[in-house]
Amino acid sequence: MSLRVLVVDDQDVVRAGFAAVIDAEADMTVVGEAGDGATAVRLAGELAPDVVVMDSRMRDPDGIAATRLITGRANAPRVLVLTGFDLDVHVFDALRAGASGFLLKDVSPAGLLHGIRVVAAGEGVLAPSATRRLIGHYASGAGTGPRSRSGPREPAGRERHLLTLIASGLDDAEIARHLGLTVGTVRSRIDALLGGLGLRDRVQATILAYDLGLARPNPPAFPA
Repeated sequence: MSLRVLVVDDQDVVRAGFAAVIDAEADMTVVGEAGDGATAVRLAGELAPDVVVMDSRMRDPDGIAATRLITGRANAPRVLVLTGFDLDVHVFDALRAGASGFLLKDVSPAGLLHGIRVVAAGEGVLAPSATRRLIGHYASGAGTGPRSRSGPREPAGRERHLLTLIASGLDDAEIARHLGLTVGTVRSRIDALLGGLGLRDRVQATILAYDLGLARPNPPAFPA
C-alpha cells in the first residue's frame, strides 16, 4: 500500500515542489497539502496520513506547536520536520514535540524520500548538521540535568543500558554483538523499551538518554 503523506509549508512553490517529488514515487501518495498550522492539524485528523512533512516555521500555529497537537492524538501519524535554517534551535523543540525526524529543506529529493520511508517504518532520522547541533547542545551543558517526563515510568537498569547503547549510535547488529544476543532479540528488546517508556522511536530514545545523563557527548568526534 502507498504511504499517505500530508505536505505542510507556508510557501506555495516549496510545498508544490515537495508534493511533486513525493507523488512521483510508486509507493507514496500526497493526500493533502496545508499552508498553515491550523489547516495541518485539521487535515491530519481528517485524512489520516501515515507521515506529515512539516515546515518548522509557519503561522497559526507554528510547525512545532502543530506537531505537538498532531502527535498528541491517538493513532497519530509520524511527523518529519523540515527547516531552512542549519542552526535552527527548533530541532530540540521539534523532537520533544513528538517529531520522528528533522531535515534541512535543501535535502536532496532522494534524501527527503528516504526520510519519509524511515519515519514511516517507525525509525527516526536527523540531518547530520542537526545531530551535531544536538550533541553540541548537550556538550555545552544546556541539555544537562533531570527533566520531567510524560511517559509512564522511568527506565530500569537493563533499559538504561540499552538506552545508552542506542544513544551511542550503534545499530541493531552492533548492539547484539555488544550484548552477546541475536539481532532478533535486540530488536524485540528495543521495541519493548520504546513501548514501555512511551517513546516513538530511536530519536526520542536518544533524547531521553541525554536527558537522564546516560549518554555524554564526545566533542572531538563531532567537529563544528
